[in-house]
Amino acid sequence: MTVYALAQIAIHDRRRYDRYVAAFMPVLTRYRGRLLAADDAPRVVEGDWPYQKVILMAFDSREDFERWSTSPDYREISRDREAATDGVVLLVDGVPAPRSAG
Repeated sequence: MTVYALAQIAIHDRRRYDRYVAAFMPVLTRYRGRLLAADDAPRVVEGDWPYQKVILMAFDSREDFERWSTSPDYREISRDREAATDGVVLLVDGVPAPRSAG
């Protein structure tokens, strides 16, 4: 089942974060992840939101996400993200596609 990783971050060291971003896509695609959305200024529709950026990624399975997030490739580049940002990452199960009648 598809899983989605939703990151919500505040950036306090742009130089280090930009270095992470520059290395991010090759590592994500190497582990079959897909970047679905990344917005530096999402519109808050309801409630308070203390972050600056939201990132939404998809993986074919929880195992694919785990392979990516624990890989030596990602752990190496994630040091810059961890040092440059504060935030949360949520892992969310996708909803199965409805079966067609018939």
